[in-house]
Amino acid sequence: MDYAMKSLSLLTPSEEILTQDFYLFSGPFRVTNVDRSVKKGIMADVLVDLINKGASALVLDEDGTSVDTEDFFQTLPENAVLMVLEKGQKWTPHNSPSRDRPSDCKQKPRTDVAKLTFDLYKNNPKDFIGCLNVKATLYGAYTVSYDLRCYAAKSVLKEVLRWTIFSMQATGHILLGSSCYIEQLLEEEERVEKSLALPQESRIRQLQKKVTKSKHKNYDVLAKIFYPTCLL
Repeated sequence: MDYAMKSLSLLTPSEEILTQDFYLFSGPFRVTNVDRSVKKGIMADVLVDLINKGASALVLDEDGTSVDTEDFFQTLPENAVLMVLEKGQKWTPHNSPSRDRPSDCKQKPRTDVAKLTFDLYKNNPKDFIGCLNVKATLYGAYTVSYDLRCYAAKSVLKEVLRWTIFSMQATGHILLGSSCYIEQLLEEEERVEKSLALPQESRIRQLQKKVTKSKHKNYDVLAKIFYPTCLL
């Protein structure tokens, strides 16, 4: 019996050491205020230390569970989000507005007049464009949808490109033919102008020749008149 008591007395200090080591676990925690506008990281060993660094009451941010015992505090994971509550404050879920926030932050009720959504999807990964679904909602009650399926979009695009190339080639031929025709017209006009200019030049030359001939005749007549007198 004495041997058993001694063995138990030897075991109790080791258990106390284990419990002390367990409570001396230091971990990081994220602490936020009641309206979740400020979030800070705090290192704490025990619950009392965290409460002294934070405030009078702590709850879990995700569900509002009160953290009031050391055993529950030691089971929390690292980086657990805790909410600091002061006197008169209560935990609120994420979706509901806090009491500390002003009333202006509350969303006012609204009425949707029209809503238009576009959904582009593919039934087959090999599709070029896919399908387009257009959905329109009026006053939240009337809904109209249209499904535009573009299965042959690739072939249509090929035909469009083919017709584009054909039209460009035809346009090029038309421009080339028109330029040749305009060039011929300009050449013909130049020829007509040259043909009109040549007769005028020939007439001028003929007149000049006639004038020179008449001058020579006059000189001959004068020579015949004055030559015999000179001999006498």
